[in-house]
Amino acid sequence: MVALSEGLECITLRRVGEDLGVRPGLVSHYFPSVEELVAEAFGSAATGELDALLPAEPATASAVERLAAFLARTAGPAWDDISRLWINARHLSRYRPSLRARVEEQEAAWRGRLTGLLAEGVERGEFRAAEDPEVVAMRILVVLDGLGANAGADAESLPVGVARMAFRLAERELGLREGVLGV
Repeated sequence: MVALSEGLECITLRRVGEDLGVRPGLVSHYFPSVEELVAEAFGSAATGELDALLPAEPATASAVERLAAFLARTAGPAWDDISRLWINARHLSRYRPSLRARVEEQEAAWRGRLTGLLAEGVERGEFRAAEDPEVVAMRILVVLDGLGANAGADAESLPVGVARMAFRLAERELGLREGVLGV
């Protein structure tokens, strides 16, 4: 996907048409402007990543297990790619209203999905949140964003205490024993 490999600014109607083997006019039939196409590309990638990281469907695993899996998936090269895409989208959204709306929509979706998981864990007695689960979710996402902003660095080169910040924060915020969510 062009957005992940080269950046959102490299998406053009012509490029997408070439990649799909169709004329750019056909692409413009569905996306009258490149701005709408860029917003859709970002939204599609971010939704796909959210669904892979934190599936919405009913789960048989506990909330602790699902949170641990989510945090584990946010480390490594695959997460670095989506982090770069988010950085790129947030930067470009300053100038592109369609993209700004899609970024805000995706931020709300990610926050909502994680908040739902945390609220479920509190309700089941798996977590003890001193604050509203949405506040805890936002803190976790802020730490992940901060680590993602350092996506140019190799995750293995970070000190363990930094690389595992989101894990430790989540454990403290949710009243879990250190190490429950991951090494």
